[in-house]
Amino acid sequence: MAAMYSDLAGKVVLITGGASGIGAAISRHFAGQGSTVVLFDIQRAVGEALAAELSAAGLSAHFYKVDLTDIPALQAGVAQARAAHGPILVLVNNAAHDERHATETVTSEYWDDRIAVNLKHQFFAAQAVLPDMKAANGGAIINFGSTSWMAGQGGMAAYTASKSGVIGLTRSLARDYGSWNIRVNAIAPGWIMTERQIEKWLTPESEAELMRRQCLKRRLMPAELARFTVFLASDEASACTAQHYVVDGGWV
Repeated sequence: MAAMYSDLAGKVVLITGGASGIGAAISRHFAGQGSTVVLFDIQRAVGEALAAELSAAGLSAHFYKVDLTDIPALQAGVAQARAAHGPILVLVNNAAHDERHATETVTSEYWDDRIAVNLKHQFFAAQAVLPDMKAANGGAIINFGSTSWMAGQGGMAAYTASKSGVIGLTRSLARDYGSWNIRVNAIAPGWIMTERQIEKWLTPESEAELMRRQCLKRRLMPAELARFTVFLASDEASACTAQHYVVDGGWV
């Protein structure tokens, strides 16, 4: 049974990419804490289904179709969510896309698109919710990075560049807003076995290599990452800020 954090009950939690994969697990766990969960995602059918599932269980979950690469739409979504549900005091910048790409084929337009998908929206989502957190003299922002750049993974240079940039963003925001008791941390997941990862990338050979390198000789599941995310947002982690936490079973 997951730990319960009473301070999260009733708080409005915004989760980007909250409709599927790791994001869906995070949405479920915050809803289970009694938080008011706001899901931003581009996948309408999946997001509405998850919100309906959680609402049917007596939990508070609300889906907004938002293209995070459209910054005015992101800002409008935050304003709409605030008006409907109240100030946003927890932000989970989860959304990303680990599309593989060969360096030789990357164009300037593709590079900009990958930065927009994997990094740019994290800054502007934080910028949009910071007034709520400053007014409350407290809040938590959790930015999702990746172990891919630490592991020296190839075949996705724009993605690894984006994800390494999450650390600089996290530490800068933590420094700038610590005076308002706003904590900003980053999480770097390892290979978490979402449906997409299993379908697209998992092979007997890749799993054998993972088990060779990972200290824990088992698959890591989305719920394990979600539980840590919820902890980091709670008052139990009240002294944790400007840090980069690796959750990868001892891979890197």
